[in-house]
Formats: sequence, structure tokens, C-alpha cells
Amino acid sequence: MSEKTDYEAGLGSNALKNPQRIVFITKKTSAKVKGDVGKQLMSYPHVILREAIAFQLLVIAMVLVALLWDAPLEQLANPLLTPNPAKAPWYFLGLQELLHYFPPLVAGIIIPTLVVVGLIVIPYFNVNIQGKPLWATNPAGRLRVVIATLAALVIVLSVFRAWTVLVPTFVIGGLLLFSYPAPSGDRNSGQFLGSRPISWWVMTWFIVVALTLTLVGTFFRGPGWSWVWPWSSHGA
Repeated sequence: MSEKTDYEAGLGSNALKNPQRIVFITKKTSAKVKGDVGKQLMSYPHVILREAIAFQLLVIAMVLVALLWDAPLEQLANPLLTPNPAKAPWYFLGLQELLHYFPPLVAGIIIPTLVVVGLIVIPYFNVNIQGKPLWATNPAGRLRVVIATLAALVIVLSVFRAWTVLVPTFVIGGLLLFSYPAPSGDRNSGQFLGSRPISWWVMTWFIVVALTLTLVGTFFRGPGWSWVWPWSSHGA
């Protein structure tokens, strides 16, 4: 007959009466992986040859474009004559468009600095790695936060009359509110918008705003940075 001990083990163990516990370690067999190394290919010729072909095709395409369409070059630079409007390169036209609405300190320093700092800092935070939908948890509370954020953005952009930022914000904000699930639990917007995480919405808004600013600055700004149509004589 076994000797009675001061501890017991099992599903019905009571931690208040028997605070001592036993740890049972069992030997487990790990899953066997077939083939530690997958199929491999040599860099040459499989990769380098494909890269060389892609490079040649790109060069041929650029040569054909250069032969068929002339570069939109203007007259020689004249230091005594400033073009109107003096536009920055296309990749800076978004910032130049922001300078039309915001003070130089805000559009030229604060906003670009916040964007760069955000791109550096965000990867270090555990921000919804699993990509859960925005409305998956506490939809009512998140709806209030979304409405407050959109209202603040609309007020600030309206004060500065930044219409080229305000219009994309209205569009993305409208789609965001439209994706909110109905009281019955059905999503009016379908599975796509309703299943997007907050990171997708923020990145979509950022890309749409950046594209809008660049396109407006490229095609719709004329002398004095006034609004013109691309087909008019004063177009960019």
C-alpha cells in the first residue's frame, strides 16, 4: 500500500488545501522535417541571365521612348528670368503644394519631420501585427475615436483651406465610416473594407493625399500657383 503524501496531483487538486505541486516532464518527439535544404539554383545563369534580359528590355524601351517623343526641354537657363511658376521636381511638388496652404515652418519642416520620424518609430511598436480588422473589437468606442479624429482633421484643413488634402480626407473618411458594421452585424461595404486594419486605412490615406498633392502640383498649377486646367495655354 502506497504511503500517503502531503500533496496530490490531478484535475481536482485544490491549491488552497495543497499548495505544493509536482511538475511532470514528458519526453516529446519533435516533428520530423523532410529535407532541411530546399531546391537550390545557381546565381549564374538562372538569376544573372534574367536580370541581364530585364536590363536590356528596359534600355530598349527607354531608347524607343526617347526616339518617339522629344524631351520637354525649355530654353537655356537665364538668371535674369524666373519662370512662373517655378516648380520643384515632381517628387517635391507635394511639399510645394503644401507650402501653398500652410506656413513654411509647418509644410517644410514639421510635416516632413513627423512623417520621417513616424516611419522610423512605428516598426518598433507592436501595432496590430495580426492585421485584425478595425471594427473587430469595441466597434462603438473606435467609431467615436474615428469620428473625433476626422472632425479634427476637417477643422484644421478647413481653417487653412487645404482643399487638395481635405477632399481625399473626405473620401477616405467616408469609406472608413461606410465600412462600419450595421447593427445587425452585416457589413454594408462587403468583406474587403470591413476586414481592413487601421494601418491599412492610415497608409491608404497617406498615399492618396500624396498622389493628389503631386498630381495637382504637376498638372493644375499655373502662373502665381493659381488653378489652371492642363489643356489651357498656362498649364504646367
